[in-house]
Amino acid sequence: MKTVVIGGGLAGITAALTLTEQGNDVTVLEAKPRLGGATMSFERDGLIVDTGQHVFLRCCTHYRGLLDRLGVSGQAPLQRRFDVTVLSPSGRPASKGNHPTRLRRNALPAPLHLLPTLLGYGKLSLAERARVGQAALGMRGVNLDDPATDHIAFGDWLARHGQDERSRRALWDLFSVASINVPGDEASLALAAKVVQTGLLGDSGAADIGVPALPLGELHGTAAARKLAALGATVRLNTKVAAIEVSEPGFTLRLGRGADEDLQADAVVLAVPHEAAAQLIPAGALPDSIVSGWSGLGAAPIVNVHVIYDRKVMDVPFAAGVDSPVQWVFDRTRISGMHASGAAGQYLAISLSAADAYVDRSVASLREEFIPALADLLPAAREAAVTEFFVTRERRATFRGVPGTARLRPAAATALPGLVLAGSWTATGWPDTMESAVRSGLNAVVALRARESARIVGTVTEVNEVDNSTVSTADSARGVRS
Repeated sequence: MKTVVIGGGLAGITAALTLTEQGNDVTVLEAKPRLGGATMSFERDGLIVDTGQHVFLRCCTHYRGLLDRLGVSGQAPLQRRFDVTVLSPSGRPASKGNHPTRLRRNALPAPLHLLPTLLGYGKLSLAERARVGQAALGMRGVNLDDPATDHIAFGDWLARHGQDERSRRALWDLFSVASINVPGDEASLALAAKVVQTGLLGDSGAADIGVPALPLGELHGTAAARKLAALGATVRLNTKVAAIEVSEPGFTLRLGRGADEDLQADAVVLAVPHEAAAQLIPAGALPDSIVSGWSGLGAAPIVNVHVIYDRKVMDVPFAAGVDSPVQWVFDRTRISGMHASGAAGQYLAISLSAADAYVDRSVASLREEFIPALADLLPAAREAAVTEFFVTRERRATFRGVPGTARLRPAAATALPGLVLAGSWTATGWPDTMESAVRSGLNAVVALRARESARIVGTVTEVNEVDNSTVSTADSARGVRS
């Protein structure tokens, strides 16, 4: 098939790679000047800066599979075992004083792999730790296949299972806010339970954390462009699609201003954010009520605060904050190329999810809050000088993973043969993450293959009625490689 993939993010890259590997004539159209979608990098005063800090877990099997296919898995190492340093401000008491606390797994099978570290978690009282263990076991019984689960707020479920305000803020929020990108109490129970069941209560190594060792622009965009070119796919950057029209056969793609021709395609993978997809999807592909319902997914921001010190102030690659506006902080010194350029010091990036309270604040206001906050968490920062401070904002980083959103997330297939949807916002069962994006790209290919197989089977049936011949469709009906 001559297939056009609209959108060069992780979903579009995954679909394009798979379709090209299967022998299709694939063209990728990306409105931006590079591939990678939201996972992008830029240069600032000699530093390579990622717009947002992205990490993944060992359980993100499809995302890791994409890295393998791009030949860059060696540049995205995983921890040998889950290990997170948790910091508190110097003025806040904890049962272990003001020393950092570590959440680490052992070699026992799940769920025993996290039991010792939870029992020793110094940010909670002994009674709170005991109740956390009971709630974690209760989380294993949440039925992800029950539509009613998505209509329950995570905070309500936690409260019913004995989790007080302190437990929710000091433990549960560490993982739910970063993965779902809404305040922990407001998250959909279905999405929160997916995170906990798959990452924390699944295989003992499922939550081991991977942090890219390359800038995201290289890890995803550059690597994908190189791989797609080697496979023979066509990539057109700075190319915006203005409309998708149904033609006979296939589709006509009307390109935006500056394009000198339209494109014809047998199949189209629409792999753009839900707001853009609602504008582009042709009439008849889905009921209007479904398309208009996508607006209910909304958008949630992520803000990243970048701080460069004149000396080293943090000894771990990343840490989480409790009782602090700092949610997660990452050492970006090496990946930014800072020392390679001859500069001294350390570059830290604070990642703020569910950042509605921060996204519209001035740089000066954020500096006034976060420089002291880092000094409260990192004693060495109190004597260090800040040489640079800047902020990046992703205003529409993800959809809002609140109760009731599952019914708004569409499957890949549409009513128009040859037109499928992809994107981390579609019905993957995962929060809006890199893993969800890759899974959606594979889902789109499966949906295309199913339609093509059905079409071929229908053709074979007609032929057999005429001449009683036998034609095998086994090859065309095989599933996608994942």
